[in-house]
Amino acid sequence: MDNISFQYPTWYIIFCVLLGIGFALFLYFRDKTFKEKGNVMNWILGIIRALLITLLSMLLLSPLIKSFITETKKPVVVLAQDLSESITADMSEEQLNKYKADFNALSESLSEEYDLKQYAFGSSVREGIDFNFTDKVSNLSEMLKTLYDLYSNQNLGAVVLATDGIYNEGSNPIYAGTKLAAPIYTIALGDTTAQRDLVVKRVFHNKIAYLGDKFSIQVDIAAQNCAGTSTNLRVTKVTGGSTKEIKQIPISIDKNDFFTTKEIIIDADVSGVQRYRISVNKVADEITTGNNSKEIFVDVLDARQKILILANTPHPDITAIKQSISNNKNYQVTTAYANDPINIAAYDFVVMHQLPSRTNGAEAIMQTLYEKSIPRLYIMGMQSDFSKIGKVQPLVSVNADGKNTNDVQATIAPNFSLFNIDERIPQELPKFAPLLAPFGDFKEDAKSEVLLYQRIGKVDTKFPLLVFGEQNNIKMGILCAEGVWKWRLFDYMQHQNHEIFDEIMAKSIQYLTLKEDKRKFRVSTNKNIFKENEQLYFDAELYNDSYELINEPDASLVITDSESRNFPFTFDKSNKAYTLNAGKLPVGNYSYKGKVMSNGKELTYNGQFSVKPVQLEIYETTADHGLLKLLSDKYGGDLVYPSDLASLGNSIKEKGTIKPTIYQTSKTQSIINKWWIFFLLFGLLTLEWFLRRYFGGY
Repeated sequence: MDNISFQYPTWYIIFCVLLGIGFALFLYFRDKTFKEKGNVMNWILGIIRALLITLLSMLLLSPLIKSFITETKKPVVVLAQDLSESITADMSEEQLNKYKADFNALSESLSEEYDLKQYAFGSSVREGIDFNFTDKVSNLSEMLKTLYDLYSNQNLGAVVLATDGIYNEGSNPIYAGTKLAAPIYTIALGDTTAQRDLVVKRVFHNKIAYLGDKFSIQVDIAAQNCAGTSTNLRVTKVTGGSTKEIKQIPISIDKNDFFTTKEIIIDADVSGVQRYRISVNKVADEITTGNNSKEIFVDVLDARQKILILANTPHPDITAIKQSISNNKNYQVTTAYANDPINIAAYDFVVMHQLPSRTNGAEAIMQTLYEKSIPRLYIMGMQSDFSKIGKVQPLVSVNADGKNTNDVQATIAPNFSLFNIDERIPQELPKFAPLLAPFGDFKEDAKSEVLLYQRIGKVDTKFPLLVFGEQNNIKMGILCAEGVWKWRLFDYMQHQNHEIFDEIMAKSIQYLTLKEDKRKFRVSTNKNIFKENEQLYFDAELYNDSYELINEPDASLVITDSESRNFPFTFDKSNKAYTLNAGKLPVGNYSYKGKVMSNGKELTYNGQFSVKPVQLEIYETTADHGLLKLLSDKYGGDLVYPSDLASLGNSIKEKGTIKPTIYQTSKTQSIINKWWIFFLLFGLLTLEWFLRRYFGGY
């Protein structure tokens, strides 16, 4: 329905009508042109002219026409199918085919009355259902979250969820934070009968271990209806196609609902990614043995950096620094004193606390540090020999008498660029307790990078407090004050943690210990242990002689499995680098070799990774229809079984909660934009001209 309104008062139309009548009277009231036709022709022409002028003048009032458009949209009904492996674990092929047929019939009946959307879920949520039950995990809460994100602002009428109620990723769907405003109908699949089954439930272990250390594996074992039986817990190391048993523990099962936890200690005696199989022997009449074993991968590193904190005398700074550095498991921290017999060359990094000192020049130590190019951090204090400090490092020179001190706080240097620090540090660190710095004149070298400056009282000085730099390609740093133990305590007092202090120490040590990679061709992955359902992505970088990124030559990658089979790939070029999606690979250990030709030389890069199995679906085989019942009750739906699929469409309709949505929109535009206005005015003018011409008026 259309309505007409004016932007001026409506009673102005009276003047438009009077103007039209007046114009017609002026032209035709005393006109004798058509006297032989009588007054009829004058009346006709006058009415036409009056109507024309009236309409033209009314257009000056800017009339608007408002149109109303009504649209009815069907409610949305979502049909979601769980495609995880556990769904078909107890289904015969005949049962599966019947279920597919009933499901498709339900889809057709729902699509006739509703806007039907179909989704599959398991390891991911995707549109469309292919009935390929191969997903390795089930994530019900992710399905509900996706529906909320997509349809929370639409007319969602109902959700039909076909699953067995088993979830092994995500949170419990009953307590999902997203609340759908639609009933959920659940189709209860799977078997709820608890069969005789022995399960390696969970295995807890470190993902990383260090060569020469021991690491712990904690195994949770569960059994249903197995009372009076016994089994053996076995730990086997898998290397290529061979296996070697490491441990065996006997287990007696004394009740039907059985659970126990066993801890196993293993030696990390070989570096690289190690594959272990945790298994229990089968018991008689067990329903399945697929969940009797789990495989784990442990990355044994031979890359732990050895850090030495070498002090002139005992000091609380030593403990504070050691506690902070030890948080990083990549570091092995040792403390010692200058007079102790110690092999400096065996360490990758040294913290020199108040060395060289006035009582110990540490000449032999300094000589070893330079000969072995060992990076170091100097911490200056009142025991330091300031003249020797200036000789062993070029970053800062100090002119001090060694008797007087200043209490100094820290301010962040605005142009520091060697590494990034937490955004809280510039605000929080100046509030920390003051350190004790020598009273004197400090000057930093032009090539050094200052992270912290000294604040003395309320005065921000340009005296350096924490400085970094290099000499002969050896990274070094110097802290021009002692007492960092007060920072660590103050940090805990203010924030109940040591995060700010640890951040400063960690970033400083990380920069100083980082060894620059000078290789011109590098291949990397974001991790070295992948799941079997994950895509494998590789990145590569190629540098020219000026260490500028280039990617003109083609680069290739060959992945080799444990049976020496090769899988060749070619990198894609992206910006100035290379990328590769190698897809998914079977479980096992792999090595890879990247190759590229640059300036006539073949550059290569070698690495290794492993693919571990995803076995979540086989470790819980008993369907949880109670969960589905709770879910349906929570959202006002019903639980049905596959045999009731034919009647589910009618149940949804009879519920009476699904209603179509009627949308009404209004559209306002100026009436002068209507095409028929032009033709009406043109028609009136043409009619008047034709009548005058035809009857001899011109």
